[in-house]
This record gives sequence, structure tokens and C-alpha cells, in this order.
Amino acid sequence: MSSSRETEKKRGRPIFRMRFMPVFNSKRQTLGLTHFPRRLSILFALLLLSACGFHVRGVADFPADVSTVYVQAEDRYSPYYRELIVTIRKNGLELAGDPGSADAVIHVLSDESARRALTVSARNVPREYEVFYVVSCSVSVRGEELVAPQRFILTREYTFDETKVLGKANEEVVLTEALARDLVGLLVQAISAAK
Repeated sequence: MSSSRETEKKRGRPIFRMRFMPVFNSKRQTLGLTHFPRRLSILFALLLLSACGFHVRGVADFPADVSTVYVQAEDRYSPYYRELIVTIRKNGLELAGDPGSADAVIHVLSDESARRALTVSARNVPREYEVFYVVSCSVSVRGEELVAPQRFILTREYTFDETKVLGKANEEVVLTEALARDLVGLLVQAISAAK
């Protein structure tokens, strides 16, 4: 056996020996009490957050008697409209087919997104773009105006590299969807504040 080791050393191959030993840490495996203080502190923090009125972002605080919502919008394929529908469904509210059968109506008065060049190179090639999203909305509950028409504007900037056209086009789409999600959050905040 030693001669085979010597020949392995001569050939320049390292010799590895693996030993499998059972791992037993008596402190952690006693009664699971080492995690108890951490779990108790997490539970206490969650209780404090719920007591102070903390809500997860995107949760609309509609009046309690509202169960159906109708979204009146010209463009039903825009990122803002899609995010608004997702948020309404997350809140457990039903979408009404017409405004007459809905408890609340969200009027999307305008819904526009575009980009504009911020900086250009010496060859007149855009280097930086700004994506902007503008939405005007109002909310009425049973014919009474809950949120007056408001205009929300959000912008994001990104750099443009002409050698990575496909990736940068995808980045613009992702930024537009993120802006739409943030704009829905602003509307949710306006509804919660008006209630």
C-alpha cells in the first residue's frame, strides 16, 4: 500500500482521503430552545407592526361596504390597467361588468407612457433615455366622489448602448411596468387617505 502512495507522489497526483464522521452538535439538538428567543422577537415585531396600522404596499383600503369595482378606461391593454386589475383582485374585490352594478368606479381619465432622449453622443446617438408614465384618475363610491381627479407622473432613466439594442428594449418594457405598478400604489394611497 505504501508503494502505491509513493508512486502517486512521484506522478504529482495529490492523495485525498475522505473520512465521514457524524456531526452532532448537542447545543442545537437539545430541545430547539436556541431559536425560541428569535421567534418570539419576530412575533413581537409583527404584532407591533399590525398595531400601528401598517399595511402591505398595494393593499387598497376601500370603504368596508365596497365589494365590486368597475374600472372605466379607454385602453384596457395598458400596463397601468393590468396592474390596477391585479391589485383589485389581490384585495379580494370583484370586478363589475358595468358601472351601474359596481359599488366603486375608478375612472382612468388618461394613461400615457413614452420615452425621450436625455443625452446624445457626438455622433447624435442617444446615450440616455427617460421613461415617463402619466396617469389621471378619479374614484367614486356609489355616485359620490371619493378621490377627485388627480394626475400622477413618474419617471425613470436608463442608459442606452447601441450594441445591446435587444436588452435595452427589454429594459424599457420592464421600467414601464414598474412605473405602472408604482402609479397603482399612488392611487391606492390616495384612496386610503380619502377614506
